[in-house]
Amino acid sequence: MSQPDLPYVLTRPDSWQSGVIFASPHSGCEYPEWFLAETTLPIPVLRSSEDAFIDRLIAPAVASGAVTLASRVPRCIVDLNRGTDEIDPLVVRGVPRHPLNQRTLAGLGVIPRVVSQGRVIHDRPMERAAAERRIEMCWRPYHQALSGLIAEARARFGQAILIDMHSMPHDALSHLQGTPPDMVLGNRHGLSAAARISDAVCAAVEGEGWRIRRNSPFSGAYICAAYGRPAQNVHVVQLEIDRSLYMEEASITLRPDFPKFADRMARVVARLATLDIDRSGERIAAE
Repeated sequence: MSQPDLPYVLTRPDSWQSGVIFASPHSGCEYPEWFLAETTLPIPVLRSSEDAFIDRLIAPAVASGAVTLASRVPRCIVDLNRGTDEIDPLVVRGVPRHPLNQRTLAGLGVIPRVVSQGRVIHDRPMERAAAERRIEMCWRPYHQALSGLIAEARARFGQAILIDMHSMPHDALSHLQGTPPDMVLGNRHGLSAAARISDAVCAAVEGEGWRIRRNSPFSGAYICAAYGRPAQNVHVVQLEIDRSLYMEEASITLRPDFPKFADRMARVVARLATLDIDRSGERIAAE
């Protein structure tokens, strides 16, 4: 597969500083003709499930010494934050109706059944072979790249720190008591990242004046569970940003004050790009 055909964009800094990776598995927005021919939903509706513009928000991390990995594949084609066994039998023919998790039951498996507001993507199930082709074409290359980066970071720095970036609809926070957060950090209640990593992410966000909440309503999905191994110095946190802070959700367009928001986020990612390096440039010993 040549570089233009890869389902992701991998960008490396001139000098990788401490094994930090910023990833955006849901910001892909390239809709191939074969997929559009299979759905009756128009692109603006399909885009409602994207973490639109998150790839732009993490891009400044490269100049500060971190790697970025961003999907080109839209989430409604293949969800890269799901396992390959999270297959919805209402989407794929011939899949056993084994016990399903809540995400898959809701139509948000590895090949989603719906986009936001429960709008159905396909009017009929696909064959198992078609589902497997999607996974081979989109899911496996992304996760091969991600697992390769994690292994490389561990070999070079003794650690890997993955900050998995997402956005959340503002309505997803409406049920919370009190003042809603601007961002939500998920670390599977401490299982996917050491406390010092989660604390550092929260401090960077709060340093820009934003409110952050931990593990509610999002505690981390497949990527946190699959890769987070704090005991082996592989730390994964999921960071969800309220979309209404930087975009008009209905039209999926940037707010007029997006540059100001992006500047603040650039300071957050710059601070985190050298996580575990002190001011003298020395690595901080891990646990």
